[in-house]
Amino acid sequence: MTQNPQTSLGMAAARQAILAPLTAIAGRERVSIRDALTRVLAEPVIAPCNVPAHDNAAMDGYAIRHVDLAPAGTTRLQVVGTAFAGRPFSGRIGAGQAVRIMTGAEIPQGADTIVIQEHARAEGASAIIPANQEPLQNVRRAGEDVAQGSIALPSGKRCGAAEIGLIASLGIPEVSVVRRLRVAFFSTGDEIATIGQRLGPGQVYDSNRYTLFSALTLLGCELLDMGVIEDNPTALEQAFIDASANADAILTSGGVSVGEADFIRALMARLGDVAFWKIDIKPGRPMAFGRIGNAWIFGLPGNPVAVMVTFYQFVKDALLTLSGVSPLPERVLFDATITSSVAKRPGRCEFLRGHLARAGAERTVSVAGAQGSGALKSMSDANCFIVLPEDQGNVAAGATVPVQPFDGLF
Repeated sequence: MTQNPQTSLGMAAARQAILAPLTAIAGRERVSIRDALTRVLAEPVIAPCNVPAHDNAAMDGYAIRHVDLAPAGTTRLQVVGTAFAGRPFSGRIGAGQAVRIMTGAEIPQGADTIVIQEHARAEGASAIIPANQEPLQNVRRAGEDVAQGSIALPSGKRCGAAEIGLIASLGIPEVSVVRRLRVAFFSTGDEIATIGQRLGPGQVYDSNRYTLFSALTLLGCELLDMGVIEDNPTALEQAFIDASANADAILTSGGVSVGEADFIRALMARLGDVAFWKIDIKPGRPMAFGRIGNAWIFGLPGNPVAVMVTFYQFVKDALLTLSGVSPLPERVLFDATITSSVAKRPGRCEFLRGHLARAGAERTVSVAGAQGSGALKSMSDANCFIVLPEDQGNVAAGATVPVQPFDGLF
C-alpha cells in the first residue's frame, strides 16, 4: 500500500508498517564459535552435557556431611584431604570428617554442604564448624545452569560475548547460523564529495556513508558500498537495479524530499513499491520505505543526524528482523528530569540529543549541543536521546521526560 502523499505516519504506525511485511532471509551456514559473534542462530543449541558438569563448590571452605553437625554449638571435624578445581578428592567423606575445598572443585563423595572458610576455624588437623549451617549451602549442582538435553540457546538468538562463552562451555565447536544479511548503501547528491577530494563550491564531505558503514558493520552485515551517486535519474536507476540484484536491503541517504533534484521516491515507485515516505518525527521526516524486486529499500534523509535517528529508530530493527533475530531486543526508555526548558509543538515525535547524568538518587538530562539535523557533533557529545512524544507541547525545566540511552543502541 502506497502512502497518501498528503499524509505522514506517526512513530508507532511507521514502525508497524516497516516490520509487518518482513521475514527472515533464507540461507544457513555452519561457522566456528569464534566466527559466530554477531551472527544469528539458525537452529537451537541443544546442550550435550550438564553445565556445570558435576556438583562443585561455589566458595572456598570445607566440604562436610550436614548430618554430622551438632544441633547447637560448634562441631569439630577431622580434615582428611583437600579438593582443588580439576584435582578432586579421591576418597569418600565418612562420619565426622571434612575436606578442605576450593571454588569450582568437585564435591567429594558423601559431602552435601560447603561451609565457607570465613565461618570455620582451623585447629591443627581439625575444622571447627559453627552452628546454623544450611544443608546444600554453597553447592552448585550439576546442570543447574544448563541441563543436558535442554535448549541452551534458541534459534533467532543473536550471539554476543555471553552466548559465545555459553556455547564454548558446552564443548560445541561449530553452530548453524543465518547467512549474513547483504546490504547495499550509497549517498546521493551533486553536493556530496568523497573523502580525499577537494571540496567544490557548495559541496560537503560524505559523512552519511561512513555512519552507515559503521552502523551496519556493528550489526554484522555483509556490505556493498556503492559510493556517491550523482543527482541523475539514469545513474540512480542503474544503482537501484544493481543493488536490488545483489542485496537483501538497500539504504540510501538524501534525495527523498520534494525538491526538484530529489529522485529517490519517484524511482522507488517506478521500479517497485513505496509503502510510505513521510513520518511525523524530527529530525527525519522525509524517509521512504518500499521494495524493488526482492530488496527492501530504506530511503533515509540527507542530514547526518536525521540519518542516525531514522536508522536507529526504524532501520536497525528491520535489519535485525531480516537477519532472523527473534524476538527483537526491547527498546529501553526511562524517565529523567530535564535541566532546561524546550520549545515544542504537538504533532510529531522529536528526538533531542541529550546528556544523561545522575545527581544523587535522581537522573537528570540536559540538551547536548546544537540540535539542528546537520549538527553531527552533538551526537558525539550526547549519550542519549530525549524522546518527546507526538502529543507533547513545550517542556518546562524540571519536568520528567523519557530518555533512550545510546549504550546498547549504537
